[in-house]
Amino acid sequence: MDIQVRKLNFVQEFLRVADEELVSKLENILQVERRKQLEKDPVPMTIEEFKRKVEESENDFLNGRENDAKILLKQIDSWK
Repeated sequence: MDIQVRKLNFVQEFLRVADEELVSKLENILQVERRKQLEKDPVPMTIEEFKRKVEESENDFLNGRENDAKILLKQIDSWK
């Protein structure tokens, strides 16, 4: 069975899941594994992506959407 068929089967099965806790667990697994992959094979940002991120950050700051470092550290600890 090739990867595309496996992914489609997984998505179909995932759509049948009604347990919110299980969905959260699967989301966390995906995030952790994607982060691991990015650490192994980092992809550099384009200049356009970088500028967009800077603009988003400045906009968030101007609109009061920033996080305290302590809050961020607690969030990071919950990822493990």
